[in-house]
Amino acid sequence: MAETKPAEQATDQATAEVRSDEQPQRKRITRRQAVEQKVRSYLDAMNNRDPGAMAAYWRDDGVEDIVAVGILRGRDELRAYFGSLFAAMPDARTTITRLVAGEHSCAVEWRLEATLSGTPFMGIEPTGKHIEIRGFDLIELEDGQIVSNTAYFDAMSIARQIGMLPADGSGADRAMKGAFNARTKLRRALAERRGA
Repeated sequence: MAETKPAEQATDQATAEVRSDEQPQRKRITRRQAVEQKVRSYLDAMNNRDPGAMAAYWRDDGVEDIVAVGILRGRDELRAYFGSLFAAMPDARTTITRLVAGEHSCAVEWRLEATLSGTPFMGIEPTGKHIEIRGFDLIELEDGQIVSNTAYFDAMSIARQIGMLPADGSGADRAMKGAFNARTKLRRALAERRGA
C-alpha cells in the first residue's frame, strides 16, 4: 500500500521543489543605494591612491572645489592634483566615518592619515611628519557620473601637524597671535585717527 503524507508535508515539499527551480529574483536598487555605491567605489579608488580610476568617475566638465586649495576643472586637473597628492603622501589611507546618500548627491565625512614623505606638494617639501585630516565632501552626480564636489578640511591643522605653524597654545603660537593682534590694533587706531 502507498504511503500517505499529511497535507501540510506535501504542500511544503511541493513549494520547496518549485522554489529550487525558480530563477533568483533581481534585487531592485534604489537611486540612493546606487549613489552610495558609486561614491563608495570612487572613495575606494582614492584609498587605493589611483588618480586615473578616480577621474573615470567624473564627467568631463566636472568641478571639484577644494575650499582650502582651489577649484579643479575637468578630469585632467583632478588627475594631476590627486597624482601630486599621492606622490607626496604615498601611504595615504582614507576612511569613511559617515555617509548619507540622496537621489543625486552624497555627503561624506572622512579621515585621511598619511606621512608627508614623498615628493614636494603645493610648494611644500616633505617633512616626514604623519598627519591626520578630518574632512567633509558634498558630491553631486548626474547620470551616474560625478559632476561636482565641494570638499572641506582644516588646512591650519595640517600646517600645524607638519610644523609649518607652531602647535596650538604653544609659546610660539601665543607670540604669533600676540604680534598679529598688536598689528591689528595698531591698524585700527591709525584708521580711527585718519577718520577723526
